[in-house]
Amino acid sequence: MIPEGTNQVDAAVRAVLADILGLSDARVAAFTSETPLFGALPELDSMAVAGVLTELEDRLGIVIEDDEVDGEMLETFGALVLFAANKALV
Repeated sequence: MIPEGTNQVDAAVRAVLADILGLSDARVAAFTSETPLFGALPELDSMAVAGVLTELEDRLGIVIEDDEVDGEMLETFGALVLFAANKALV
């Protein structure tokens, strides 16, 4: 079962990736849950990760602790959406 509000989180993650990484809306719209992110998108380097997480905090009203950030949460688009949804939809 998909938690209520997941579509809004998905849209926010897509918007953040487009804004912070400078990706086109069409490219981000084509992302599926299996789309690889960190290590696959040259735009998503370690500095960009900090920008993405900060923007997600602002847009979703969440707090991301340093110890919560790992490669697994950034491995795929779906993993990032799930992480953000778990933080935002408590």
